[in-house]
Amino acid sequence: MRLAVIPARGGSKRIPRKNLKAFCGKPMLAWPIAVAQASGCFDRILVSTDDAEIAEVARRHGAEAPFVRPAGLANDHAGTLPVIAHAVQWLHDQGKAANEVCCIYPTAAFVQADDLRRGLELLREPDCDYAFSVTRYASAIQRALRLNRAGRMEMFDPAQFHARSQDLEEAYYDAGQFYWGRAEAWLTQRPIFGPRSAPVVLPRHRAQDIDTPEDWMLAEWLFKAQQTGA
Repeated sequence: MRLAVIPARGGSKRIPRKNLKAFCGKPMLAWPIAVAQASGCFDRILVSTDDAEIAEVARRHGAEAPFVRPAGLANDHAGTLPVIAHAVQWLHDQGKAANEVCCIYPTAAFVQADDLRRGLELLREPDCDYAFSVTRYASAIQRALRLNRAGRMEMFDPAQFHARSQDLEEAYYDAGQFYWGRAEAWLTQRPIFGPRSAPVVLPRHRAQDIDTPEDWMLAEWLFKAQQTGA
């Protein structure tokens, strides 16, 4: 069985009720559910939540919310690995074993069906535990600056001052959209960022964190622009 798990807890401090807030015309949570459905990758789409309203919205948009996430996995410090492991174990306990499991974040409005399909293909390669979305840093991280205690700028690595950006190795970061993983990798909570993980590289304009009101506004602008240009 191929399973999608969308971890959507009720608490959100910087953007209250973020997972239910209207984003370009419908609840944020509805966007990744719709893309998961359109991808054709999944036998079941589960929303892991501690919140009755989120569960209702999930069901209304075609996902399942068959259990209440334990309080210990619904606080600010709960990590993705144990939350997804809990969902996989819950399904196993019902006698429905999953083989390939994809965590899709509830705020992944920019996720696309083709990216999910690419991730599934990569996961099926030998010696692969996970496949997840990444994108390139816009600038060379080796030339990064920081603000010191005196309020002045300094390089993290002054030895790179004379290095040309085009000569430096490209760097990537987690795009925060989805993580395909083998069920046993989730259950044993193997590290996602490791040598047995494959990248699904996204263009930078489709990777947008949504953690603050400013992020939200920018994300809506980008999303509408991409829909208009499609």
